[in-house]
Amino acid sequence: MKKKKLKIATVVASELPFPIPSDFPRPYAPLQVALDVAEGLTRKGHEVTFFGPRGSKSKVFKVVTAPFTPLYKNKIFSLPEVYGREKEKIFSLFDQYLVALLFKENLKRNFDIIHVHPVDRALPLALLTKTPIVYTLHDPIYLWRAEIFKAFQTKNQYFISISNNQRKPAPDLNYAATIYNGLNLNLFPFSEKPKNQCLFLGRLLPRKGVAEAIQAAIRAKEKLIIAGSPNEGKYWKEKIKPCLKGKNIKYVGSVPYKKTHKYYGESKVLLCPLRWEEPFGLTFIESMACGTPVIAFDRGSAREVINDGKTGLVVKNIEEMIEAIKKIDQIKREDCRKWVEEKFTVERMVSEYEKIFYKIVTY
Repeated sequence: MKKKKLKIATVVASELPFPIPSDFPRPYAPLQVALDVAEGLTRKGHEVTFFGPRGSKSKVFKVVTAPFTPLYKNKIFSLPEVYGREKEKIFSLFDQYLVALLFKENLKRNFDIIHVHPVDRALPLALLTKTPIVYTLHDPIYLWRAEIFKAFQTKNQYFISISNNQRKPAPDLNYAATIYNGLNLNLFPFSEKPKNQCLFLGRLLPRKGVAEAIQAAIRAKEKLIIAGSPNEGKYWKEKIKPCLKGKNIKYVGSVPYKKTHKYYGESKVLLCPLRWEEPFGLTFIESMACGTPVIAFDRGSAREVINDGKTGLVVKNIEEMIEAIKKIDQIKREDCRKWVEEKFTVERMVSEYEKIFYKIVTY
């Protein structure tokens, strides 16, 4: 029997329009994943409506926009009374407006599935509908968040984890599936011959471990390229900037998403000395797609996403990372690419979302 085509509503956040603007200073994984899923499902024949701030547009799926400027360029933050916690209130309220717009449209359209990415903003409104709601969880499930999820839980709300490790703090939520993030491999071409350099690519935050990557590279006497943002604040001034005086540590600034492949492809290894429970790690699969193995601390999803010993090395500390760098040439770059082709393509991701959506609708 031919399956019916689904009416799907999707929302991420009010910060950015889509496609992601070229002047936005960093990758934004939740929006990129949501766009890939929306486009993939539309091409499979489903009717997808994506809700976003003013300026959002698509040639593939339907778009409904809210009447406000995306927050990454909104002048509201320059008002004198906006400071400290007021900024977070603005993000919350604007996101809630966008989510409310979706739920209001649902009263008219009666969507088959509501696919939500800002889970925290949508939970209250989810109590007011019987439409199945699927949340893709992009952040760690901290214990406080697990308690809130349980308090709001109803039969029509489902969670999708992006790694099995992500579930550990809250194993009893109403999970529909674990669906790994997927890549458009056309944006990450294979590179056979890298330069003799290591790479750190990502936000320059303590939890991402850029200071540890620098120390590992210095002690291993290796060249390190650092790409990411922000280049400000105490962490930057004390842990990163002083190390840039040497010739082997180079900061290249923030890199647009569609140009990151150049840095992956030119590097012999991506260093990820994680200091938090990484829910997935898009940089892992982006790097491996280009043929570049990954050395990561044993945190979060590292052992699920990296094939330890085959597409990279999972280590416990800086000392082990230094030793791993010395033997990284033993990893075949072709194996890294093949691993991503087998497990982490956008086509595979879209097919798994479609399968789960059908399963939920027929419950």
